[in-house]
Amino acid sequence: MRHLLKPLRHHFRRLRWAHHKAQKPAPTPSAQPRPPRPPQKPESFTFHDHTWEDPYNWMSKLNDKVAMRHLDMYMEQEEKYTEAVMSGTDRLQSKLQSEMASRIASDLSTPPLRWGPWLYYRRVEEGKQFPVLCRRLASLNDEFISHKSPSSGFDFTSGKRIEQKLIDYNQESQRYGGYAYEELSEVSPDHRFIAYTMYDKESDLFRLSVRNLNSGALCSKPKAERVSNLAWAKDGQALLYVVTDENKRPYRIYCSTIGSTDDDVLILEEPNENVYVNIRHTKNFQFVTVHTFSTTSSKVFLINAADPLSGMNLVWECEGIAHGILEHHQGYLYLFTDASKEGQSTDYHYLLRSPLDSSSSPRIWENVFANDKDWVFEDLDISHTHLVVILREGRNFKLCSVALPLPAGKGAVHLKELHPQFLPLPKYVSQISPGPNYDYHSSVMRFTITSPVMPDAVVDYDLSNGKWNIIQQQNILHERTRVLYGTTSIESINEETINSKPLNFIIDANSDDAQLWNDLSEFYACEQYNVSSYDGVFVPLTVVYSRKNKKEDQNPGLLHVHGAYGELLDKRWRSELKSLLDRGWTIAYADVRGGGGGGKKWHHDGRCTKKMNAIKDYISCAKFLVDKEIVHEDKLAGWGHSAGGLVVASAINQSPYLFKAAILKVPFLDATNTLLAPILPLTAADYEEFGYPGDIDDFHAIRDYSPYDNIQKDVLYPAVMISSSFNTRFGVWESAKWIARVRELTIYDQNRPVLLNLTTDIVEENRYLQCKESALESAFLIKVMES
Repeated sequence: MRHLLKPLRHHFRRLRWAHHKAQKPAPTPSAQPRPPRPPQKPESFTFHDHTWEDPYNWMSKLNDKVAMRHLDMYMEQEEKYTEAVMSGTDRLQSKLQSEMASRIASDLSTPPLRWGPWLYYRRVEEGKQFPVLCRRLASLNDEFISHKSPSSGFDFTSGKRIEQKLIDYNQESQRYGGYAYEELSEVSPDHRFIAYTMYDKESDLFRLSVRNLNSGALCSKPKAERVSNLAWAKDGQALLYVVTDENKRPYRIYCSTIGSTDDDVLILEEPNENVYVNIRHTKNFQFVTVHTFSTTSSKVFLINAADPLSGMNLVWECEGIAHGILEHHQGYLYLFTDASKEGQSTDYHYLLRSPLDSSSSPRIWENVFANDKDWVFEDLDISHTHLVVILREGRNFKLCSVALPLPAGKGAVHLKELHPQFLPLPKYVSQISPGPNYDYHSSVMRFTITSPVMPDAVVDYDLSNGKWNIIQQQNILHERTRVLYGTTSIESINEETINSKPLNFIIDANSDDAQLWNDLSEFYACEQYNVSSYDGVFVPLTVVYSRKNKKEDQNPGLLHVHGAYGELLDKRWRSELKSLLDRGWTIAYADVRGGGGGGKKWHHDGRCTKKMNAIKDYISCAKFLVDKEIVHEDKLAGWGHSAGGLVVASAINQSPYLFKAAILKVPFLDATNTLLAPILPLTAADYEEFGYPGDIDDFHAIRDYSPYDNIQKDVLYPAVMISSSFNTRFGVWESAKWIARVRELTIYDQNRPVLLNLTTDIVEENRYLQCKESALESAFLIKVMES
């Protein structure tokens, strides 16, 4: 369901501001740096029944050369101001960066993923910026030879005992101006080709390439632009792909025959600008599914992968927008969806089944599982022999498997009746993510287990016997990575072995596994609360702190939030936060409405005209931390990324006294102007989330929550550091406008600076540059709290 080796998501971004400046000497105490003041060029706007003035709208006129020259000058001033303010923290930044870097595994590699006879994996070569996608025959185990040459293909002189380099992203970066950001990659089912898309920064689009894995050469076709989806057909002889229009709407499906000189065939073109198209192959590669969806309807079509030009058959449709994943197993179609049932909206996903050869029109679908009030279906995966279900019981995640085929002719059954086999999990699991799991016939499935007090554990789960194997997990206490491969029994593992060298074991499902997860809860406490929001709704709040450094009503705190798109808040253990935890900080996570984990209603109650619920939920959680003396009343900071930055900034507007500082990363701040006149294309999902300005009710809601439009006058605001760049949907102009407006309207306090951190040469998976960025942000927080 996900493309190859994506669980660790090797995305690489190189940002526009790529110039380096020498460090300026620290200012003397008598000459405190003054913040820059950009020129005001007021413009008046009227929409619906409202008129407003924007003095900094000129910053967003990217096609105005004069305005952009002024913006460049202003950005240089902001850089110098940030350097001056932070110059006194150079030693602290260096120490923090050293701490964070010491926790990075020296050998960064994804654990090998078996598919058929091959093991696929990515690794970073010493001194290289980007990884290499490799494979080797599973039958060789570790008895293989890694050659720099040939770059791909077999070494017949050494009996094929060779690691193949399939894609070297360092070489790809040379094709794309030093930039290597891969969005999609799909190996063909016959293992002969790989199709992948790379981001072309100059053209702002993704280019499709297909590479022959035996020769290493690029195929002459297809070479398409603006590609958003891929699916192999005809056992690797044909590739289906989706392209987007100029507004980045997926709307056309093409079929390309590999090795043929014929033009690619257009299978579908969707003319309705409100309809989006998505494709994927079933796990057994027998079908390609086509999902078309809009706000008014959703449909799923089936294409025979053996004959992709034979046409599309409609197998399911519903009113309204709905998520739907279709799979095929032994004569049945299975649909995992959150569509309405009999006209009634559903809050969670459920599973449907229909015979593949059904002749009824419309097709009849039956529920597989009866409703269970205790268990919520979050996700599922399927193999030839088992169905694996990710469940949630309250806040607790569970992972179980049931044997296939499922009983037929009995109607909906309770999951418990099928005697599910559960994988034992550690405490406080915040997310379970299925791996690529491409091998449909394998009895082993891979998952990543996430927790606020445990480094991510990549687990192989053997469905045939219930045994599981932690194949990769960082041991943060000993500043190294342990990669676990399994042969040794648990009884032979003593404490010295666990603490001194890599482990080799397979774990039985019924074993006492508490000591095997590398759970850090002995050292870092994780507490969960239900916080009553302004309207009585309970909001989940997770709090993490160091048991050794906890002091009542004295600890500074950092409150994370996202609250958008129905997405789960990222609560995984992050090694860079260990530096704050060990200095006595409390890290908290507010699962506000608008985010995930509470079903469709939870999401809908925090979006569009109800976006203010998410903001008030966040404020309620902030007040709770202070009122319960979990965090000192004058030492609370906020943290938000993208849409989460909107929540934090809006909360600051409403309750500036609550926060001493905030970190906003590429935040969405100028909601009114961005939604009215987007500089970069927005999707239907963006408007569904934040509102359609054309609707007067939505427009008024946008005006009420928009951070840029609701800055309080003559009020003391917290210190804020904003990290932004030109290479984001919510660009630097939004951050620059918000900062200028805050400085113009609020009370100036040199101990509460508002800084713009222009991300320079940041590569998302460059570990050391990430450490540098995190060290700067942590040093800013520490500096503000100690001022």
